[in-house]
Amino acid sequence: MPYRISIDTPALFITSVGKDRLPIFQTNRIKEITCVAIDEARTSAGFLLFAYVLMPDHLHMLTDAPLKPSVVLQYIKGIVARRVIDHLKKGDYESSLRKLRHADWKRNHRFSLWQHDSDVFSVNSESKFMEKVNYIHKNPVRAGLVDRAEDYRWSSARWWKRAPAEDEPLRLDLDKIVWRRSGRR
Repeated sequence: MPYRISIDTPALFITSVGKDRLPIFQTNRIKEITCVAIDEARTSAGFLLFAYVLMPDHLHMLTDAPLKPSVVLQYIKGIVARRVIDHLKKGDYESSLRKLRHADWKRNHRFSLWQHDSDVFSVNSESKFMEKVNYIHKNPVRAGLVDRAEDYRWSSARWWKRAPAEDEPLRLDLDKIVWRRSGRR
């Protein structure tokens, strides 16, 4: 179904930060698990993915909003947390699990992958949308992880350059966007 960015159908700019800003997403294996979990969340919640970057201690995403923003965020954070924590448990990564431990709360959860506060902003214009896409893609460059955005594997920058690798960690839904001005992208 075509998607048009507007006040009536805003995109969501999502930022989620790892607990205590720990570098949770440091290893390629954890990043792979996270990308598979984001894809699972996308399927379960029915949202479109337009841009993303997975940094060592946080992630940014640009999605549509088929559900309330809090529900989209709940799917993303819940599924990613479950998959990453399960991986850490199965691999006996006790040191990592200790850092994520907290006092028991809600439904007997013992670990938290995320800070409790996440930012979700509505993006209701194409210019603001493109500003957020550029911000997302420049994150690894600003952090000194790469010299060029498209060199960072855990980002959608190559999709936006129209040069995705065959083994991209996540696929995007750019073909679903109906731009007001032709020639965009």
